[in-house]
Amino acid sequence: MKLSWQIYQQVLGASMVLLSAATVFTPLTAAQQSTPSTNQTAKTVTVEWVYRVKYGYQDEWFRIFRKYQIAILERQKQLGYVKEYTVFAPGLHTSEDSRWDYRVIIVRTAQDAPPGQSEDEVAKQLFPDQAAFKKEENRRWELTANHWDLPIHIVQINPQE
Repeated sequence: MKLSWQIYQQVLGASMVLLSAATVFTPLTAAQQSTPSTNQTAKTVTVEWVYRVKYGYQDEWFRIFRKYQIAILERQKQLGYVKEYTVFAPGLHTSEDSRWDYRVIIVRTAQDAPPGQSEDEVAKQLFPDQAAFKKEENRRWELTANHWDLPIHIVQINPQE
């Protein structure tokens, strides 16, 4: 169990380091440099979705997840609400109490989606056959043994700097 936590911390840490580096080393346009705005003080929101799938159903679960949730995240990214997302799967196995099958780390521009960009609104835009959408999403939830959403943040090691 300790080894899997260390691996998770390394993966998450590497992701956050890359995210931090991308944020620090992204050049500002001339307009961003010269015009102060409230967007510069707004902080992004990072959320982690964690899923444990019933044994033997990971392929079916991920097929449905990719079809709907990844499509929604991609559209939200095009619209600007989602800055980026990464899907993780474990490289090794753990004990049942700490087992997870998929983790998705999402960086959003804000806590709440702008009008027309929420998950429900985007799902209605992308999938007009809402009955089929709901049926398959319900199946995905039937296959989900455990799930949680966890807001996460980067811990500043030297907050004075």
